[in-house]
Amino acid sequence: MMTKAKPALLYAAMIAAAIAAFLWIRSAGGTLVAPAGQGGFGRHGGQESGAVLTHVLLALVVIILCARALGWVFRRFNQPPVIGEIIAGILLGPSLLGRVLPGVSAYLLPNLVSPFLSVIANVGIILYMFLVGVELNTDLLRERTHSSVAISHASIVAPFLLGSALALWLYPLFSTSDVPFGVFALFMGISMSVTAFPVLARIITDRRMQKSQLGTISLACAAVDDVTAWCLFALVVSVARAHAGRVLLTFSLTAGFIFAVFVFVRPAAAWFARQHAARRQTGQGSIVIACAALLLAALTTQQIGIHALFGAFLVGAVIPHDSLLARDIKQKFEDLVVVLFLPAFFAFTGLRTQIGLVHGLRDWLVCLLIIGVASLGKFGGGSVAARLTGLDWRQSASLGILMNTRGLMELIVLNVGLDLGVLSPTLFAMLVIMAIVTTLATTPVLHALKTVPEPVALQEAV
Repeated sequence: MMTKAKPALLYAAMIAAAIAAFLWIRSAGGTLVAPAGQGGFGRHGGQESGAVLTHVLLALVVIILCARALGWVFRRFNQPPVIGEIIAGILLGPSLLGRVLPGVSAYLLPNLVSPFLSVIANVGIILYMFLVGVELNTDLLRERTHSSVAISHASIVAPFLLGSALALWLYPLFSTSDVPFGVFALFMGISMSVTAFPVLARIITDRRMQKSQLGTISLACAAVDDVTAWCLFALVVSVARAHAGRVLLTFSLTAGFIFAVFVFVRPAAAWFARQHAARRQTGQGSIVIACAALLLAALTTQQIGIHALFGAFLVGAVIPHDSLLARDIKQKFEDLVVVLFLPAFFAFTGLRTQIGLVHGLRDWLVCLLIIGVASLGKFGGGSVAARLTGLDWRQSASLGILMNTRGLMELIVLNVGLDLGVLSPTLFAMLVIMAIVTTLATTPVLHALKTVPEPVALQEAV
């Protein structure tokens, strides 16, 4: 018994001695005099910082839980969970929660949280686009080259021209004189042209189409579409951001950056992936180098004058997608990005989306017209081109519907347009609705066409 009591007695004696020693030190220092201060002691800056952190953490908890809950609901209806997460972000904003329970909205998502959500959302999108690049199978760009390039470019050119033409009518209604019409028309065109490659790939996998002719062609077309659309978007952003005399410089720097990535970074990435595989162990050193590379690339493109996400995407794309390094990066990044960062982006988008701005018969008719033009361009361009390359009408229609999937990629484009002041809040809300509707329509229309087997249980689709 005494043996067991001895450690407790020693511990109590140590604590008592420490307290006595500190009391003596405090007594001895009571007579010391320090230089005059600036009056900073007792300020409430620390409390204010703590209050902001409390609200940010609370907001993230609410965002994650709501996003996962609605994602689960949409999965039960054989829809990509990302659509539920997008809608959850919108519902947490002024469109529903801010309108129905303004007091709760002001407490959970106060205005002081918005700048911090913006930073988290932008970092998340940079990481997400890096993952998209890592998972991009560039071999698909070489498979069925002629047909996939023709179909994908038709599904970009047709909606781009229709969106640009629609800008002739929308510009006087929803823009301002400080926005050049050319930039507005470019953004309308690109917003109609985007395909969400990750969502499309997951829909194809979930419906067991990946080994079919239609699935192979769809993946190849989406890969070509993805690369082409993002290059076009980089061009559009550089035009919007650059001053009149700096456009040529921005283009030159962008071309130089792309050249450097493919000539120098790509061979280095392939060598690094081989070295990583030879070690046959996952170490933090490889992940540190990958993180440093994507952040430096993102910083470079941001400084050039195009968005940071382009640099991250490009560096991800030059990492061999089937390498052990790519699998390790995906394993370590994906859960954190999908669970934390993307819901924050959806919530940030939701805070900026005011569905209430779309009011009255005219606005809703315009919204329906935007949805119709976007669908006609993607579906029409893709399906007609597919028919001309030899597919039957049912497969061509299925391919056109798949290419009409927009999802998260569209939201990225729209948020950049809103940040640059090209899109008004009302038009932004209309285009967000278009992105949701066109993505929601993909699975039921594919099922109605009956060109593919019944879907297996949906996994995470981002």
